[in-house]
Amino acid sequence: IVMVFSTKLAIQQINGSSIYEYLWSWSITSDFSLEFGYLIDPLTSIMSILITTVGILVLIYSDNYMSHDRGYLRFFAYMSFFNTAMLGLVTSPNLIQIHIFWELVGMCSYLLIGFWFTRPIAANACQKAFVTNRVGDFGLLLGIL
Repeated sequence: IVMVFSTKLAIQQINGSSIYEYLWSWSITSDFSLEFGYLIDPLTSIMSILITTVGILVLIYSDNYMSHDRGYLRFFAYMSFFNTAMLGLVTSPNLIQIHIFWELVGMCSYLLIGFWFTRPIAANACQKAFVTNRVGDFGLLLGIL
């Protein structure tokens, strides 16, 4: 459903539809407020098609591949959360929201890499991914500040 919506949105954006932005402001004090929302422009709509298409193809392939695994539901929950975090990342209108979704994508990557955590190779790869992501997250945070 989301892939169809992304395709329709991309066609509208390519045909010259206006950029759509929705912001919700959360005022903490009169001097400071946080804004959350989404921004949809031609680049965002193209990336949404890419994310949803690759995501649905991975889910279709994984359905048969993972059908006999005990972690079947856990895997699909991780994949769905990963796709949602990616969509949130590409539609983010500000740097705070980009950082939040970047962290969520990193967490989902960590969970997916370590899916078979009982295997030593997967556990080691998961730890390496965690450390590598922390370095990248710190660099992104420095860039934002």
